[in-house]
Amino acid sequence: MKKNSSINKIPFNIREILLKNLEDLRPIQKKALDLDIFNTKDNILVSSPTASGKTLISEMLFLDTILNKKKKAIYIVPLKALASEKYKEFNYKYGNLFKIRVSYGDNGNDFFNLMFDLLIVTSEKLDSLIRHNKDFLKEVELIVVDEIHLLNDEKRGPTLEILLTLFKTIYRKIRIIGLSATISNGNEIAKWLKAKYIEDDWRPVELQHYILNGNKLKRYK
Repeated sequence: MKKNSSINKIPFNIREILLKNLEDLRPIQKKALDLDIFNTKDNILVSSPTASGKTLISEMLFLDTILNKKKKAIYIVPLKALASEKYKEFNYKYGNLFKIRVSYGDNGNDFFNLMFDLLIVTSEKLDSLIRHNKDFLKEVELIVVDEIHLLNDEKRGPTLEILLTLFKTIYRKIRIIGLSATISNGNEIAKWLKAKYIEDDWRPVELQHYILNGNKLKRYK
């Protein structure tokens, strides 16, 4: 691993878990660490392209929340398929360290699913869980909202907006981390969340644009 001052801002045990197979941090991760994210309770909105390293920022924080602060975390996704995907990914990486549960629709026993350290859930399911038993939020200290730009979605946006309003007003001790690859009004959402906003346009693979004119393909600069 290359020496980097930003890496030293990560708690040692978290660094050992996450970074042993990485050569260096990515630009958006360095920007997050420059905000001293482990020693503040600020809400954070992160915007950067797909595969640029946003999710690792949330992983750092939910690992710190669960392992060091002995509190619980919730990871909100927009789709059942994404909930299953994230569960498989996180359970493979961290399932030996703490209890990871996934809950969406009628996918099992809610009582069992609420025995968690990290809960992966759709916004609609979380809304239902809170309506039926809000007590489980007492030990929750971190909420990660993946694809937070879906606040603007006609179908899923209202439920997510209601949830975030609850966390902003009633459950203010719960820290909000928003992630998005495609956000056009980041400053506006960050202001609404009372969040620090970080963005970066670095991506692991250069994005190229082409125009097809008849049977000729021309790169667009």
